Amino acid sequence: MNLYGCTVGDYTKIGTFVEIQKDVMIGARCKISSHTFICEGVRIEDDVFIGHGVMFINDRYPRATNADGSLQTEADWKVETTRVKRAASIGTSATIMSGITIGEGALIGAGAVVTESVADYAVVAGVPARVIDDTRARRLRLEALMRRVEPCHVWMS
Repeated sequence: MNLYGCTVGDYTKIGTFVEIQKDVMIGARCKISSHTFICEGVRIEDDVFIGHGVMFINDRYPRATNADGSLQTEADWKVETTRVKRAASIGTSATIMSGITIGEGALIGAGAVVTESVADYAVVAGVPARVIDDTRARRLRLEALMRRVEPCHVWMS
């Protein structure tokens, strides 16, 4: 794990081979899974799940050199802040573009490329990511299904 001048909240778990750059803020009770890259300018609120191999981007137009051929430095580009709101979940291998907000309770599908902000409680998937459901609706459907299932009784002799 590589941590560079970032802030990490209480009870947050960080997996192996994770890099978290300077000026990143991670809230309390988060889980950051292995092989994830969180670059400068990312803000992650409390209770967020980040799956394996998630990549955050902080520069929409990256370049190695300037027009005159000189190598770019930090002075040659602007960090775009990305925000992940409370209780959001980001699936394995998702890529999160810069300058967007992932809403509270939102769910990002594995492998999604998120190019636009995601509304609170939205479920998004695909390349580019598109809304396919709502986490509140999914919860209601699951609860309704569970009410229809008869409990299993185990008899011990």
